[in-house]
Amino acid sequence: MSTLVITGANGFVGSHLAAIAHADGHTVWAVGRETAPGPRLAPHADEYVSADLQTDWPVPEGADAIVHLAGLAAVGPSFADPQRYLTVNSTITTRMCETLLTHSHRPRVVVVSSGSVYATPAPDETVSETDPTTPNSPYAVAKLLVETQARYYGTRGLDTLIARPFNHIGPGQGPGFLIPDLTASLQALPSGAALPVGNLDAARDYTDVRDVARAYLTLALAPTHQHDLYNVATGTSHTGHEILHAIATALERPAPRLVVDESRLRPNDPPRITGDANRLRTEFGWTPTIDYTTSIADYIAQSRA
Repeated sequence: MSTLVITGANGFVGSHLAAIAHADGHTVWAVGRETAPGPRLAPHADEYVSADLQTDWPVPEGADAIVHLAGLAAVGPSFADPQRYLTVNSTITTRMCETLLTHSHRPRVVVVSSGSVYATPAPDETVSETDPTTPNSPYAVAKLLVETQARYYGTRGLDTLIARPFNHIGPGQGPGFLIPDLTASLQALPSGAALPVGNLDAARDYTDVRDVARAYLTLALAPTHQHDLYNVATGTSHTGHEILHAIATALERPAPRLVVDESRLRPNDPPRITGDANRLRTEFGWTPTIDYTTSIADYIAQSRA
């Protein structure tokens, strides 16, 4: 069995990754800003390190792999504070990699980027790793910067991989994302009232967080890899209307009337994005196993609990 370091381990993906790795018999070293592991993480963390990774990399030598999830997430808030996204995400990567260069035992590092870095595809096309990137948000700019750092440190002797996940959903996701926000709004909506929404015509590729975590673990611990970049996606996209219908079904409520709230519309919002994860499927046998409607039902069941 292997020793896995997870940065940002208290987060949405980190806690699921820790649970899956621990269940598989691996040792989990969790790193987070919080003073202690959260309740979803604590049962699965063999060691917990509380640290501000902008100033220090306090993890000792001995790990076999790192899945680097720490940093500022979410596209929307990045427009209000773009420089902070660039500074925080790149500084953390520099601190980590510069310290690892001084170690005699250097773990593989899976740097988690985002499918949002790609140029807008035609509505009927899927996005592969060879397609061009064009950042359309400060968040995407920061992710491309971190990817560049990962490749740079790859030339310096670190075994770095880049994962580009597309939208991921499921139990434990926090506010600020489509499903938690739509669920909260629908639960609070008075009977017969119209629901304010953004652009629900946009379609995105949604992967369950547990399938995403399994992909990261696969990349982290695979004996070899043919590429330095892998998409994580289902290959199928769903509109916001489909997502809302699944939420209403899980809540056992009728679908509401809708009214578009202009303040919720994002600039440069592509009409449809679908990811191609053929590299991950072909090389490692990874495939998504949890349907988006199950992800939504599980999210709602956990939030109620």
